[in-house]
Amino acid sequence: MRYLFMERDKDGLILFSRLLLVILFLVFGWEKLLGFTATVTYMTAEGVPMPTLSAAVAVIMEFFVGLAIALGFYTRPLALLLGLYTLAAALIGHAFWNMDDPDRANAMINFYKNVSIAGGLLLLTLTGPGRYSLDGK
Repeated sequence: MRYLFMERDKDGLILFSRLLLVILFLVFGWEKLLGFTATVTYMTAEGVPMPTLSAAVAVIMEFFVGLAIALGFYTRPLALLLGLYTLAAALIGHAFWNMDDPDRANAMINFYKNVSIAGGLLLLTLTGPGRYSLDGK
């Protein structure tokens, strides 16, 4: 009986899940966009190659791709792209295996957070955006 309820509301749950998956990207992507100079400065200090380009890629991926997924626009390919970006960010930005505590513990949490979010995005690639999306129109 409970599966009938979930099947009937599947599209609503997919919409809610899409929003939960991208909220982090929207918040921090917006922050990077508004403070673009500070983002470039941070990336420079961290030794990120081509910090201005890297900051622009981060803004595009996190805010604009996150927004497109929230709206359900080109959801499957963008969810795949954002999932791969998130895995790369985990490997490059949260290499806890090269750190000592207390930095190691924080990096480990962020690494596995990214891996988990990437898993949700890859699942969204398979399920699609549902009926409540621009793709579904």
